Amino acid sequence: MLRLRRVSRSAPAHASPTGPVTPHVAQNTSNRRSAIDRRTTRHPGYAISQRLRPRIEESFGWIKTVGGLRKTRHRGTARVGWLFTLTAAACNLIRLPKLLAAA
Repeated sequence: MLRLRRVSRSAPAHASPTGPVTPHVAQNTSNRRSAIDRRTTRHPGYAISQRLRPRIEESFGWIKTVGGLRKTRHRGTARVGWLFTLTAAACNLIRLPKLLAAA
């Protein structure tokens, strides 16, 4: 059973320090109806989220394919968390020369 961890006793499980968290999913713009309607997509935060989404998805894609975290080799949150941190650091080290060249 999945259980949400609370940041504090007074804050609900879906809250963040900056306010309530709204999940931003991509709208289906093909020929069929989308579950995401204009009430969600009209906000400027949705456009920002969709513009930044490829950058985030690229990192997670690298972590899953090259980093080997599609199927974890360890059990337990401590070991899997350590492996994820190590893999994310390796991903950042690979991105570093490109980021330094752009700066």
